[in-house]
Amino acid sequence: MSKFKLGLQLYTIRDEMEKDMDACLKKVKEMGYDCVEFAGFFGKSAEEVKAMLDKYGLEAVSSHQTVGIKDDEPLSPEDTVKYLNTLGVKYCAIPWYGKENYVEDFDGTMEKFKKSSEILKKGGIDLYYHNHDFEFDKIDGETIHDKIFETLGTDVIKPEIDVCWVHYAGYEPTEVMKKYAGKVNILHLKDFVCKNLGGGPVYALIDNSGKEGEKASREDNGFEFRPVGHGIQDMPKIIDAAREFGIEYLIVEQDGHPNASSMEDAKISIDYLKSLGL
Repeated sequence: MSKFKLGLQLYTIRDEMEKDMDACLKKVKEMGYDCVEFAGFFGKSAEEVKAMLDKYGLEAVSSHQTVGIKDDEPLSPEDTVKYLNTLGVKYCAIPWYGKENYVEDFDGTMEKFKKSSEILKKGGIDLYYHNHDFEFDKIDGETIHDKIFETLGTDVIKPEIDVCWVHYAGYEPTEVMKKYAGKVNILHLKDFVCKNLGGGPVYALIDNSGKEGEKASREDNGFEFRPVGHGIQDMPKIIDAAREFGIEYLIVEQDGHPNASSMEDAKISIDYLKSLGL
C-alpha cells in the first residue's frame, strides 16, 4: 500500500456541523484531511452536501447510520441508498446497536443485519459495524463481536474497528485487527486516557471476598477522550498493523473534548498523524 487516506468522522465536530456544514468541511480540508465519514446530514439534501464536498475536494468515504434496521429511520432504505450513492459513499457503518438486541434476540438481529447488507449491496455499498466496548462482553463464552462476524461472515458485514473501545474492553487492538487482515478497508483511530488500563469499568469489580460488585463508571475510572496521539494508545503500532493488513482509510474520531474545542482537537489529531509521515 502506498499511502493512507486520512479521514475525520464528522461526529467529532457535530456541534460545529449543526451550525454551518459548509464552513466545517472547508476547515476539515484545510487541516489536511482527505475524506470524511458522516454522522447525520442536518436536513441537507444529498445534492447540497455533494456540492460542498466537490467544492472542497473531499471524499465522502462512509456514513454512520442504519439502513432498514430501525423503525425510526428518516428515509426509506431505498431512498437512503440513493442519498449515499449521490455522495459517492463506499461504506455504511451501523454506529450503535444496543447489547440487549444480542442478548434477547441474536438470530433476529443477524437477520436484520443481513437484510441491510443486501439493500446496501444493491447500491454498491458495503455494510460495516462500528464497535463499542460492550461487544467484547461474552454470550455463551464468545464475545458478541466475534459472534457477529462468525455468524454472518465478512462478505455480509465487516468490522469498522474502533481501537479505543477495543482497548478499553481489555483487548489488544492490533490482535483484533489481525483477525480481519485483508478483509476490511477502514479503521477508526481514537485515543483516550484511563486510570485502570485494560478496560477496568467494562467488567464488574470483585471485592476481597470474591463477590461481584457494581461496575465502575467511566468517570470513576478516570476515562477521558484525547486527540489521536495524545492518550495511552500505541498509535505507531496500530498504524503499522493497518498498513500490514491492507487498510486504506484511517478515520479520526473523538467523541468528547474535555480540554479544547472540537475543531482544535480535530486539528491536533491530524497534525500528529502528519508528524508520523502520513
